[in-house]
Amino acid sequence: MAPDPPLEATPKAASDDLGFGTRVRTGRGERLLNRDGSFTVRRNGLPLRAVISLSHTLLMMRWPGFLGLVGLAYLLFNGAFALVYLALGPQAIEGPGAGFERAFFFSVQTASTIGYGHLVPVTTGANVAATLEALLALIAFALVTGLVYARFTRPMADIIFSKHAIIAPYRDITAFEFRIANQRRNQIIELRARIFLSRVDRLGGRVTRSFHELELERDHVAFFPLTWTVVHPIGEGSPFHGLTRDQLLACDAEIMILLSGIDDTLSQTVHARSSYKADEIVWNTRFANIYQRAESGNPMSIDIGHLDDLEGAPRGRTGKG
Repeated sequence: MAPDPPLEATPKAASDDLGFGTRVRTGRGERLLNRDGSFTVRRNGLPLRAVISLSHTLLMMRWPGFLGLVGLAYLLFNGAFALVYLALGPQAIEGPGAGFERAFFFSVQTASTIGYGHLVPVTTGANVAATLEALLALIAFALVTGLVYARFTRPMADIIFSKHAIIAPYRDITAFEFRIANQRRNQIIELRARIFLSRVDRLGGRVTRSFHELELERDHVAFFPLTWTVVHPIGEGSPFHGLTRDQLLACDAEIMILLSGIDDTLSQTVHARSSYKADEIVWNTRFANIYQRAESGNPMSIDIGHLDDLEGAPRGRTGKG
């Protein structure tokens, strides 16, 4: 296998660190940044409150898990108070039914302030328990309402990245490219992109990881209604210059992407992250056209279902510029 060529980092393209450090893990092909934007690093030794971080977990978990957890908590809450009412004796609640079933449904009516009038607390102990339950239920409903509202209004960018990046003929050289599109109906404005090449260098017997920011043909778009093909021309000043596919694989290259823009609906900044490993880059091809032919009087449109489609291109130069 050919030795790794030295990187010719320009002042604008070189970056000593992105927050990952220069230490190299033993595993080959491991990512620093997952395709879904999550980081692969792990932080140990955190205090228990930071590890649990209940509010953060409830805000970030998926809707099915969140709703399932809320439903389970609701059943446990009413079940716990049903046991309290049972412990107060059969005379604590007056009404039809008996046992745990009657106590459970009385708890549900108390917590939700339904009060059908058929089940009523009789003893002082039952009234005290019902008062405490009503107070705790009021707080719990307020917390769940706040969490649901925060989840609905949390600014998020649902930007999809093409499955593969490509190195394709570009003018009289080549370029590294990937394609993105907005999956939501909201509008993102002032969308900006920053791309970094992470690679393993062997200098003087020492193995370190280096980071290099890639200069883009266009690093931002004012409006993002359709799709954007982000292009890094591979000129003589590019960290890709002179590299072949095998050399990118050998140096454990990873291209990390950071997007930021403004959600026009909420007027808040949103972010999206992803990365491509060297084996996720397709050489000597180009992205297929996803613009749909517009009939007279109809608006311009794209088919996001074909965002990943590639088509063959005449074989040209590779990464040698």
